[in-house]
This record gives sequence, structure tokens and C-alpha cells, in this order.
Amino acid sequence: MSKVSVIIYITVAILILILISNNNTNNSSSNRHNRRHRRLKLRSNFTTTTIPTTPSDHHISFDPLIADIERKREDKQWEQAHYFNKDDHHHGDRDHHDDVAPGMEAQPEWEDFIDAEDYLNDEHKFNITHRLVLLFPRIDVDPADGFVSEHELTQWNLEQSQREVLHRTQREMELHDKNKDGLVSFHEYSPPSWVRDTDNNSFGYDMGWWKEEHFNASDADGDGFLNLTEFNDFQHPADTKNPRLIQWLCKEEVRERDTDKDGKVNFKEFFHGLFDLVRNYDEESHNSSHESNNDALESPARKFFAELDKDADGFLSDVELLPIIGKLHPSERYYAKQQADYIISQADTDKDGRLSLTEMIDSPYVFYSAIFNEDDEEDYEYHDEFR
Repeated sequence: MSKVSVIIYITVAILILILISNNNTNNSSSNRHNRRHRRLKLRSNFTTTTIPTTPSDHHISFDPLIADIERKREDKQWEQAHYFNKDDHHHGDRDHHDDVAPGMEAQPEWEDFIDAEDYLNDEHKFNITHRLVLLFPRIDVDPADGFVSEHELTQWNLEQSQREVLHRTQREMELHDKNKDGLVSFHEYSPPSWVRDTDNNSFGYDMGWWKEEHFNASDADGDGFLNLTEFNDFQHPADTKNPRLIQWLCKEEVRERDTDKDGKVNFKEFFHGLFDLVRNYDEESHNSSHESNNDALESPARKFFAELDKDADGFLSDVELLPIIGKLHPSERYYAKQQADYIISQADTDKDGRLSLTEMIDSPYVFYSAIFNEDDEEDYEYHDEFR
């Protein structure tokens, strides 16, 4: 962004803030009445499992400041679950808890965050309008033209999401890296609790998400250890660029869908499950509660099946699933785009497909809807798609 552009942007932003401030002064009693129930409430994505998340679990904090507060609160819950719980047998080695004690002692106390909602709802400390003015030029970068496009907002959401994902991976790696060398071997890796608490005959035990095949596919350099990048891929294979791990993901999909255990996916196995996932990905507005009947869907399903079945043997192999594996396991970019599309659909008042600073300021709670709590206020339309 050139110096002239910066000066113009700052001037416009100051003028908008002055106008908003005057408007708030003239209508302060009305605004206080209309917004008295609109409180921001932190949400936590904390979980003690490592089972792959579902689309409803994807919450991307728009504001890095909010994300940081949520992360600190979540970290405290994480520490209490994994280090302070005497019944926790995650590692089977209590000495590991002693190893991390010094670092934990330096962590802020839980009490530091219990009043975070009050901080967020104090306009003198956390003013949403001022936050949007501050964040706008950080989002409007490609190009810096005074508007936020769908691409720019998607990229912004993706960056916030990737930062959160990597943080969780680092936290998980701390649990498994028992010798603290920055690497995790398969011997060090402890299967998730839902595996440890089941037996060989239990449902889901044969899933490969925690087995050595998955581990080895994630080991991109083949040295027998997972560094942070490889362990992040191991935890989140949908976002990997590692060809071996993508191939493993296809094999795992076949293994999961192959009900007759012949090593391939026939049309029936494809139709009852995989086809719906592809449809849901391609049609973001698809409503599963209004399904078309099977007869109407079978014809397009067979046509699509035939397109994937390159050798025309009537089955889909793991290699033939490669073209759709990204739709079966959507990446973080997919969810980032979903959230960007939703935000623009709500805040883009002139319907030009992009957002101006004024439009963002006029619809502030759209950007903070993931942590917004309306307390049953009937005259405000609340969207919780990204809770």
C-alpha cells in the first residue's frame, strides 16, 4: 500500500469514526436500549479427543484478539484435563507430568480469564467499531483497493484457522514427544482415548487414523519420526500436500466404506454415503432435511460413478477416489470460504460482492456472530452457523 493510499485510508477511517461517534451520541439512549442484550461470549473449541472433527465443529475466530483470549482459556482447560487430572492415564507414565511442570507453572492462572466477557463487552476496552477499522487494512491487501473481496476474506479466515490448528498441533505434540526432542516416533505416539478404552472387536477399532500406516504416510522424509509439520499433517490429513498421505486418505476411505470387505467400493457403497458428501460439498446450500428420493438421485449418481470408474470394472479403487478426496475431507480453506461467503451475504448491502469499511461497521455483529449471545432477543436475527 503506497503512502498516499495509507493517508487516504486513515483520513476516511477518521471521518467515519467521527460520524459514527456523533450518531452514537445523538442516539445513545436508543442504542443502549436496542443492544442491552447483545453480549459477546467466548466459546471454546476444547476437546479431549483426536477423532476428526465434523463441519459443525469448525469455528474460525475473525478477530485475532478474540482468538488469543479463547486460546488462553482453552489452554487452561487443556492443562487441567491432561496434567492436573489424577485419573488421566493418557501416557501411562506419571513422570511425563513432572517433565512439564516447570513450564506449566509459568502459565497465567485461570482467574485471569474468567472476566474476559466483561472485557469484551466494555466499549472503552473492546470497541467493535474500532476493531473493524483496525483490521480492515490488514484484510484488504490483494489488492489494497478500499474493499474486502471474498478472496481476501477467505484468505484472512484461513490464516486465522491455520494459526489455531498449528497451536493445537503443538499442544498435542507436547503430550506425545516424551523425550522432548521436537520429534515424535510411533513408539512415543499414544493412541486416542477412544481406542485405548475399546477392544479389537469394538466399532471403529480398525479405523486407520491412529495406526502405523497412517503414521508412516505422514512421515514425508521417511526418517521414522514426525516433525511439527509432519505431525500437523498426521493430525489434519485433509490439509496436507504430502502425496503419500493423500493416497493413504483414499485407502482409508475405501476401508471405511467397503461394507462387504472386498477391497473396493461398489455402486451401492458409493451411493449410500460418498455421493451425498460430494453433493453437500458442491451444493453449499444443500439441506439434508429435504433429500430427493433415491430414485431421482440414482441416475446422476450412476453417471458420476462411471466417470470415476476409469477402468470400468464396476468398482472404485483408492486411486479412483483421488479426484474427490478433497470433497470427502474438506480442507480448512473450504470452511474459511464458507464463512467468508456467509459474512459477505449478510454485510454486503449494495450487493456488489465485496465489503467496504462502512458496510463492515454497519454490520459489526456479523463478524463476531460466532461468539455472539443474544439472550433470546426477539427483534434481532441471530445466525449461529459457525458456532
